[in-house]
Parts: sequence; C-alpha cells; structure tokens
Amino acid sequence: MDIQSLRLFVLATETLNISAAGRTLGMAPAVASARLAKLETLLGAELLHRSTRKVSVSLEGQDFLPYAREMIAQEEAALAAFGKGKAEIAGTLRFAAPSTFAQLYIAPILPAFMDRYPDLTLDLHLSDSQFDLIEGSYDLALRNSILEDSSLTARKLADDTRILCAAPSYLKANGAPVDPSDLTAHRLIAFRDLEPRQLISADGTQASFAPRAAAHRLVVNDGLTQMRVTAGGAGISINSLWAVQRELSDGSLVRVLPDYTLADNPALWLIYPKSNVVSAKVRVFMDYLIQHIGKSATWAQAS
Repeated sequence: MDIQSLRLFVLATETLNISAAGRTLGMAPAVASARLAKLETLLGAELLHRSTRKVSVSLEGQDFLPYAREMIAQEEAALAAFGKGKAEIAGTLRFAAPSTFAQLYIAPILPAFMDRYPDLTLDLHLSDSQFDLIEGSYDLALRNSILEDSSLTARKLADDTRILCAAPSYLKANGAPVDPSDLTAHRLIAFRDLEPRQLISADGTQASFAPRAAAHRLVVNDGLTQMRVTAGGAGISINSLWAVQRELSDGSLVRVLPDYTLADNPALWLIYPKSNVVSAKVRVFMDYLIQHIGKSATWAQAS
C-alpha cells in the first residue's frame, strides 16, 4: 500500500480539504484526488465524502484512519532502524484534555513546546465531559482514569489525590463535619453525578461520601465551576489537589475531614490508541508533559 497516499488521506481527514492536503505533500489538486480515488478503489470503500461544498470523513474512513496512521509510523520506525529517513515532528496532533487542567497546567507550557517544534500543529479539544478517543480520531488524551478498553494504552502522568474541601464562610455558618456521617447534614456539590464515593483515612478507616443522602445538593460538569462555587460558599465538594492547591494556600478553601482522601487511588493518565509504534509527534508531546508537569507535580508532593 502506497505510504504517500496514506499520508495524503490522513492529512485530508485533518484539514477536510483534499487540495490543501495535496499541496502540503507537493501534489497538484488533480493528482491528490486521483491518488485518494486509487486508495479507495484498492480498499473497496469510500474514505471521504466529497461534495462541491465540503469534504467529510466516512464511517469507513474513520475506521481506517488509525490503521493508516500506524502504517505511516511503522514505515518511519523501519527507516530509522536502518539510519534512513527521520522521525519528523510535523503534521497535526489532536489532543483531548479536561479544560480545567489544561487551563492551569498545559496552556502555560505550550508556547515553549510550539517554539521547539514549529512544524507541528496542535489541535486541542478541551472539555470536562467524557469523549470517545477512537471515534474522535484523537492521537492522545488526558484522563483521570483508565477505561476498560483493549484498544487503548496508558502512560501515567501524575498522581491525582482528591480531598473534601469547603469555603471558610460556609463552615463558619454551618459548622465543620467531624465524621463522614455528618456530611448528610451539609450541602454537597457533586461533579457530573450523584454516585457515592468511597473515602479512606490515614489509618485505613473507610466511609462513604453520598451526595444523594444530602438535603441540599448541586451537580456540575465543569471542574473550574465546581471549585468556584465551593470557594463561594455553596457547600462541600471533592476536588483534585491539583485543582485547589492555590485556593488552599491562600485560605479561600480549607480541607474538610482532613484525614480523608478518595479511596480509589486516582491518577492522571495519558491515553492513546494501542499500536506497536508510537508516532514521533505523540512521543515527544507525552515526554514534554511528563517532564514539565508530571515530574514537578506540586500537588503530588503536597499530598
């Protein structure tokens, strides 16, 4: 299978413009269209839907995309093994991450990364909502849990200790719980859902944090909003240390039941499609995040 045609297909899925993808590879528009048509004939499937107004990726194209990327990566690895070619850090890297974490920790270090790799385009999808890595054709994603998906591989970025916290104003008005069972008498703020969460103390005592049992509750799906309404005195919530370490330091938030943390030993993971070869652009970005965030995670040191 022609690697250059595969490169053309991958670029076309990223730009949704066959002519532009062809120009990037030094092809005239007619040549690019002919090569894609030949690839589709070989596979017996339409990879891209074309109309006079737009180009879109077909379902067959979405299914084939991860294989095309892997074949390109395999060729680059094979050439490198014989001292030929180069591990080119170029093209587009599609990265998905929680918006709150990205604002606090990833955005500040991106300018230096872009200076280091000027030929690489970062396409960031930032949302605290769940998403499908394969269906979204992402090269890499940051998650706070490993999903039971055999098509994905994970690399740990950092620990993700989670604690109960509230604003001093809330505790002054409502009192501070001294035992997990006291939480039912308080206003509780839940992230995404109201499912109970297990807590564990330093001596191994376990207890449940159950938002449904509270008389008053608030459910949010954005981490920054959760932190701000907690700091504003809306109630008690579980937050990652990385999300609230500044507020804990300046006193706008304080720990509630400070001997307890979330019991499921959470961590931040870099998730990517399983492959025998990790592309150069994914590898350098993962290494950069681990070097500049994971190895200096102040929240992990503070926990």
